Amino acid sequence: MPAGLAALAGLACGDGASTSGDRAGDAPVSALTRNQALHVPMRDGVRIAVDVWLPENIRSGDRLPAMMRATRYWRARGEVGVPLEETSNFAEAERWNRAGYALVLVDGRGSGASFGIRRFELAEDEVTDYGEVADWIADQPWSNGRVGAYGVSYAGNTAEMLAVNRNPAVKAVAPLFNDFDNFGHLIFPGGVLTVGFLEDWSNRTRMQDLNDICGLSDAMGAACDEVQSRVTGVKPVDADVDGSLLAAAVAEHQANTVPFEAALEYEFRDDPFGPYGETNVGHRRSPSGHLPQIEESGAAMFVRVGWQDAGTVNGTLGRYNTISNAQQVFIGPWDHGARNDTDPFKADDTPVAPDADARFEELVAFFDAHLKEDGSGETPTEIHYYTLGADRWTRTETWPPEGFDDVTWYLGDGGRLSTDPPVPGAGEDAYTVDFTATTGTRNRWYTNGGGGDVVYGDRRAEDGKLLTYTSAPLAVDTEVTGHPVVTLHLASTETDGAFVVYLEDVAPDGTVRYITEGQLRGVMRAVTDDPPLYRKYGPHRSESRADALPLVPGEVAELSFDLWATSVLFRAGHRIRVALAGADADTFLRYPRDGNVPEWTVKRNPTYPSGIVLPSRNR
Repeated sequence: MPAGLAALAGLACGDGASTSGDRAGDAPVSALTRNQALHVPMRDGVRIAVDVWLPENIRSGDRLPAMMRATRYWRARGEVGVPLEETSNFAEAERWNRAGYALVLVDGRGSGASFGIRRFELAEDEVTDYGEVADWIADQPWSNGRVGAYGVSYAGNTAEMLAVNRNPAVKAVAPLFNDFDNFGHLIFPGGVLTVGFLEDWSNRTRMQDLNDICGLSDAMGAACDEVQSRVTGVKPVDADVDGSLLAAAVAEHQANTVPFEAALEYEFRDDPFGPYGETNVGHRRSPSGHLPQIEESGAAMFVRVGWQDAGTVNGTLGRYNTISNAQQVFIGPWDHGARNDTDPFKADDTPVAPDADARFEELVAFFDAHLKEDGSGETPTEIHYYTLGADRWTRTETWPPEGFDDVTWYLGDGGRLSTDPPVPGAGEDAYTVDFTATTGTRNRWYTNGGGGDVVYGDRRAEDGKLLTYTSAPLAVDTEVTGHPVVTLHLASTETDGAFVVYLEDVAPDGTVRYITEGQLRGVMRAVTDDPPLYRKYGPHRSESRADALPLVPGEVAELSFDLWATSVLFRAGHRIRVALAGADADTFLRYPRDGNVPEWTVKRNPTYPSGIVLPSRNR
């Protein structure tokens, strides 16, 4: 550990609780004030900042369920001279208050106006905090003793992780677009670091933790002064009249682990992470590592994800088939948070459907059933999924849905993709990895970090940098729904590499549309029979250092892995394409990390039948 980081770590470990506990915690909310900001003391003296929003017309004796949204991105902004009705969270609070709920917004430990440090995101002490905040809410005089939690992305993770505490007050949670397995579905998909997303996310959250509003606004000098005249940073608690509490909290945040710096030194699930040497962070900080507790909570779940939002859809489907909690799932043509429609067969500016109002009504109906006094307490366990290119929703209670057969498409000579098995012969293709190949910065990985709409555009130019295999025009409409699994037999000149496979649609006019992808780091290729923590749909790997299996240069290796789940209709006359890449310049870290350029020999013969299995049916 570098000396500077060691000093910060020692300071944080020695001073975290004492700084947080040097004043008495704010008194619980007793007055029926519309909005209050206060600190809630935790078991170890660390004080957590919360905002409480109550309905405007609440009266003494009223008992309300509470909705909780916990975040590490500031629960609220400190805004100068702004009336209550124009503050950053008023619209959200008004919606929940009018629906008959109190709204409680929470700054996670070590972030915002909360005290403490962050050894890693969603560490056990942070998760325990949320259970104590739920206890505190249930004890308030306006509470009916029932608490729900919801949120998008990180707040979706906190909602699901709240259930880990098995708090009897928590009856229902709505993890929306959340990263069920943070290591496998966002930071290291297939073992490949999403450096493009993580570096930007890490820089922004570091500035938030240090309350650097000018850095977040990319403002300097006079521009910084202008920003600070309007927004001071994170909102302090009401009792912090001189700013000293916020300054003390931010001083503690200096010792937070910087995720990007830590990730560059962290490659396998069991590697130590960050200056505190935490291990197995990938599962510990994710719902995937706490499924027995989540199941034991009995909390009902309302889940939304998008087909092209990082790997969130695989987490949603894995959870669905692993634990018994009631789960109502919607998989749509959405970016992260459903701000944009991402169906590649529609115009980029297609409005999102259902719209935000309709989606909020669905959310309220779910929580009403579990948190209101007259609620049914029931939620159906079902999946509603949208099929790209068909503009159609389908309901199923089982996943994979019934009616699909696995069809193998083989890589063939001349770049052909065919259902005919390879014929005897020395079929092979040579490819030198092109490290300029990219999917841009409007892809499924960037959207998870606030990158907005997912627009891959016409991929034909980029495909010219890749090794591609394309089918003949389809005779009939063909729907693919489920988890494609690719198997490559190849030899490389290097001991490591990134292997990325894209599934694409080629229109009669030559337009190439991205559908989904999968990736695997070469040294992660070893498959294990050990049971996974949750249902997976392709070969299972431990992703631990002990199971690392470097490639042997010149020796044929089998690389078999699933692509991210999809549902798409390939129209008659269109062609199916599989494109192989060894890099995505704007998204993934370069492999091998020594800078060498791999040369591949992809085998495609009866001994080494490279191909892809697509769960399909004709329409």
